Order: sequence, then C-alpha cells, then structure tokens
Amino acid sequence: MKKAISRLRRGFTLVELMIVVAIIGILAALAIYGVSRFLSSSKSGEAKDGVGAITRFSIEAFRRGATPAEALGEGSSGTGTSHQLCETAAAPVPANITAVKGTKYQPNTADGSDYKTGDATGGWKCLRFEHSQPTYYQYMYTKAASWTGIAGIPAITATDFEAAAKGDVNGDGVTFSTFARVGRQTAGGDDIKTDTQLYVENEAE
Repeated sequence: MKKAISRLRRGFTLVELMIVVAIIGILAALAIYGVSRFLSSSKSGEAKDGVGAITRFSIEAFRRGATPAEALGEGSSGTGTSHQLCETAAAPVPANITAVKGTKYQPNTADGSDYKTGDATGGWKCLRFEHSQPTYYQYMYTKAASWTGIAGIPAITATDFEAAAKGDVNGDGVTFSTFARVGRQTAGGDDIKTDTQLYVENEAE
C-alpha cells in the first residue's frame, strides 16, 4: 500500500522541468518575434496606404485638368481644359525626417504649413491631399524626379510623378524605410497609368 501511495506522489524530475522551461522559452521567443513583426507590418501598412492615396489624388488632379481664365469674344471658343500633372510639392511632410524618428508626427493644419502649401497648379493644394491624423512616416510628391532614389525604379521623365513615404520607425537615425509608386502619362498624354509594383526599400528597417 505504501509503495502505491509513493508512486502517486512522485514529482517531476529535473530533466522534465528543464524540458518544460525550454518549451516555454521557445514559445515566448516566438510570441515576441510575432508581435514585433505584426507591429512593424501595421506601421508599414500606413506608409503603403499613404502612398496609394497620394497616387490616387495625383491621378484625379491630372484628370480634373485646368481651365484657363480667359475673356472670350462673341462666337469664339476657349482654349479648353488642359491635363497637367501637379508640380512638385515644396517640401515633404514633415519637413525633417527627425520628426518621425521612432515616433508619430501630427501635421500642422494652418494655411501655409505642411499639406496646406502650394496652389492650383502645384504642391499639396493642387493634389488636394492631406493627413489629418498623426503619422509614422514622412510623405512627398514629386513631378519628373524621384525623391526616394530607390534602386530599381525605372527612369522618371518629365511626364511622370512619384508618390513616396520615408520612415525611421525603429528610431536609429541611420536606416530608413522607403516606399514609392510611380505614375506615368500614357502615350497620348490624356491619362495616367501606374507602375505595376510598389517600390520598397528596408521595409522593416
């Protein structure tokens, strides 16, 4: 009888405890890695959405066109609506990458600041694009040039534009994540098509 009770009260061996601790350690490491990857992915998702939005607004601005102000004589016709890309934004938002160094930046909504710069033919006002919520990334729109300089982007001509985002999510101040999409005028110059891919460099930094 005593032997039976002794068997029932037998505890875990040191080897068994070490195996359990090792398994818990592995699971914890996997969980931490998974969470960090999820957080990084959710932040880069903001940049991808922002670049996509700038691209859409750029195309809409081009299709909207501009009708010149002119005085017309009786029986005469105007010069018609012209389709032109918005000129390059005066500066990225925020203007300095350090403003999003491991943190978020709240855009300034005052006229003449951040997305409230430009006019009917150029800059953020021409695009009618803005972020009203805090962002982890710096955003920029350029015509006829690449702001990001990501390797692999085909040459950007005078009839092309680049919508882009740059970030320093880990706050190291050394390696930056960059995202860009390029839009190009069609051969007839009457519409815009975008490159088939989103150009990305150091997404996870």
